[in-house]
Amino acid sequence: MSWRQVILLSSLLAMVLLCSMKQKIFMQESDASNFLKRRGKRSPKSQNEVNAENRQKLRDDELRREYYEEQRNEFENFVEEQRDEQEERTREAVEQWRQWHYDGLYPSYLYNRHHV
Repeated sequence: MSWRQVILLSSLLAMVLLCSMKQKIFMQESDASNFLKRRGKRSPKSQNEVNAENRQKLRDDELRREYYEEQRNEFENFVEEQRDEQEERTREAVEQWRQWHYDGLYPSYLYNRHHV
């Protein structure tokens, strides 16, 4: 393909994409005028507005719940890891103490020790 054909093909493709996107981006004139119309503060909300607000509140509640659940799970994992590490250190210390003070008898009792 020559460079002219490439440019022609790419510009044609861009024009087709823009035309198809125009239908998705812009709304009808009647919808646009209703969208921008302001409602008085004392006038009741339409059912669509109430539903939209309720959906937004439910979505916010769900996001908040997920966030705090994730934070709680991370903290629980952190605490569990800390506890496991502490138990491992304690077990190692006890094992070292037992090896150091082992008197050759099993079970090792203090009254089995031979004092010189």
